[in-house]
Amino acid sequence: MNRIWSPWRSEYIGADKPQTCILCDAPSKGPGSGFHVLFDGSVSLVMLNKYPYTGGHLMIAPLRHVANLEELSPEESIDLFRLMRVSTAALTSAFKPDGFNVGMNIGTAAGAGIDDHIHMHVVPRWEGDTNFMPVLSDTKVLSQHLDETFKRLKPLFERI
Repeated sequence: MNRIWSPWRSEYIGADKPQTCILCDAPSKGPGSGFHVLFDGSVSLVMLNKYPYTGGHLMIAPLRHVANLEELSPEESIDLFRLMRVSTAALTSAFKPDGFNVGMNIGTAAGAGIDDHIHMHVVPRWEGDTNFMPVLSDTKVLSQHLDETFKRLKPLFERI
């Protein structure tokens, strides 16, 4: 069995959790709030993950606070998939990744860090994007600051 280690996630796991839902709060906070919302639509939002697996790691969520797939309306379901397509196109245009991991962790048993508001992860991947740093020094090297990633992607989402 192969194992994938992500020790940099310990920062998120060990951090104090907000008392409110960050996916519900993010759209209302606006620029400069520390939330990097790329798209805030009438049904769903796209934002950068504050604790990314790789640069450009996005989260897509319905605006409505729901925990399970079966609670999504047809419109929300369609919009999440639409924004996944838009997100992979924007990331491809901005960063030229070699591939993507796209998925959902539904419930804490499945690894959801935010288990009461369903969301999708879009993680750009590059050939050879793993290295020795996370294993040997408990450090994840991200080549670009979240603010810089946000500035590069935001114009691509403003076209929606």
